[in-house]
Amino acid sequence: MTYTVSPIGFMRSCFKEKFAIPRQPQLAPAARGVLELVAPFDHADALQGLEQVSHVWLLFLFHQALEEKPRLKVRPPRLGGNQSMGVFATRATHRPNGIGQSVVKLDKVEPGRLWVSGIDLLDGTPVLDVKPYVPYADVIVNASNSIASAAPLLILVEWEDNALLQAREHAQRLAEPLIELIEQCLAQDPRPAYQIPAPERRYGAQFWDVDVRWHYPQAGVIRVLEVVAATPRT
Repeated sequence: MTYTVSPIGFMRSCFKEKFAIPRQPQLAPAARGVLELVAPFDHADALQGLEQVSHVWLLFLFHQALEEKPRLKVRPPRLGGNQSMGVFATRATHRPNGIGQSVVKLDKVEPGRLWVSGIDLLDGTPVLDVKPYVPYADVIVNASNSIASAAPLLILVEWEDNALLQAREHAQRLAEPLIELIEQCLAQDPRPAYQIPAPERRYGAQFWDVDVRWHYPQAGVIRVLEVVAATPRT
């Protein structure tokens, strides 16, 4: 039996590429975006009462990871990308039907728009549904997951003086907490766990409309090198 679903809206996100997106929601509170709803859900009636809710569940599609052939096993980044596990034991993006879920903070409700933060969704992500977070039902006090029992350890983020000045200028222009966003995302170390980069190797990712570049001068340390206007991707 086959079912068809259609997006109720699309996420306009601070994350313009997959690299450096936190691997779970709420790990970067400064990560913000706007869910733009499409007709008929852009009508105020669809959002009536939602202003009483602090957090919502977003059900969405991993639209850049959709596959025709289902995977039974995946290699989750949390385990270094080298260990296989059953797909249903992970939250890997390569999933049956490509469906993801994230709980995010609801900052503002407007007709046709939901302003959210703590997101881990790529810009342009199709959103299938919005459901209110219900604390008494959604918090399970004695729940356990020995695969991912705690948030990832954070690493130190340092700044070149000029990069920090650049970030402040762009943050003021964007009216966004750009420095906090960069630090919160990079502290989780977005590189694959199996990589041990040489100090001279540079990494980069786009946040909002700026390119951020960094390197690993020593183990357990990231140094931000520059924050500049993004160049068009080819």
